[in-house]
Amino acid sequence: MPLYMMLCTDKSDALELRKATREAHLAYVAETGCVVQAGPLLDAAGQMAGSLIVLDLPDIEAAKLWGANDPYAKAGLFEAVRVQEWKKVIG
Repeated sequence: MPLYMMLCTDKSDALELRKATREAHLAYVAETGCVVQAGPLLDAAGQMAGSLIVLDLPDIEAAKLWGANDPYAKAGLFEAVRVQEWKKVIG
C-alpha cells in the first residue's frame, strides 16, 4: 500500500486541548493500526504544536478520512492539515 503523510498545525494556544484529547488520539492510533510513524511537532519552547503522521492506507481519500476521524481533528485542534502521498527512501 502507498504511504501518506499528514502534517497538522495546531491552532494557537491549543496546548491544553491537545493534552485533554491525547489519550483518545493515542487509542485511535492503536485501534486503527495504520500509523507507520507519528509524533508531535514542537514549537520554539519545546511544546507540542502540531503532528506529523505517516499512514499506510490504500489511497489519499482513506488517509483524509482517517484524519477527519482522529479525536484531535474532531476536537477542533488543528488550524491546518496537509495530506500528501509520501515515498519512504531511508529508514
